[in-house]
Order: sequence, then C-alpha cells, then structure tokens
Amino acid sequence: MGAIELTRETPVIPHYTDHAANERTYLAWVRTAIAVMAFGFLLERFDLFLAFAMATAPRPAVALNSRATELLGLGLILLGAWMTLLSTLRYRRNRRQIDDTETHGYTDTGPQRALSWLVVIMGVFLAAYVARQLIAIAA
Repeated sequence: MGAIELTRETPVIPHYTDHAANERTYLAWVRTAIAVMAFGFLLERFDLFLAFAMATAPRPAVALNSRATELLGLGLILLGAWMTLLSTLRYRRNRRQIDDTETHGYTDTGPQRALSWLVVIMGVFLAAYVARQLIAIAA
C-alpha cells in the first residue's frame, strides 16, 4: 500500500487541527456535563434508596433530610444543562475565530471559572451534608 498523495484537487479543510482540537474540547465539556447531570439524577433519586433501607432496617433509623439531596440533585442537573449551553456557545465562537483571518486573544474564561466554583461549592455542601448525617447516625 502506498501513501496517499495530495493533489490540487484534494479538498483540505483549512486549520483542520485547530477545528479538531476545538471539537474534542467541546465533546469533553459535553461528556462532563452529562456526568454532572447523571450524578445529580442519582442524588435526586437517592431518597428512594434511603426510604427502602430505613423501612427494612432492624432498628429505627435517624430521619434523614432527603430534601437537601433533592435540591442538590436538581442543582447538579441544572448545572449540567448550563455547562452544555456554555460549551456550545464557546465551541461556536471558537469555530468562527479559527476561520477568521484576524488574530484573537484568549478571553472569556469567566463562565468556566463560575462553573468550577459552583462545582466546588456543591462538593463542599455535599461533604458537609454527608458528615452531618454520619454524626447524627452515630449519636
């Protein structure tokens, strides 16, 4: 098998590697958003597991605050949807800028920082919630 020769008639996408990197980044954001939404759905439905576990427990269990997990789960689902929207807008903007002949600076990292801080805040909240429930069960 020989190498493929490029001729003048062979179509080549200008800035192909840049477009491919932009698409890979977009798909990584979408996968992350799907994972965040799936985790939110798991948390939101976790109260069903807790209700079943408490009903079958041999001794009475401490009442758990399932409302907090429902709200956190809903928050993560909404966060995942927001991540998808922001990543789509960023992908489209980068796609236009790659094809543009002008030079553009790297800006607009505010939404990414905001998403990162929201995930950190939700993680701290979840850790505090679980710690509080473990302390209530142990007491």
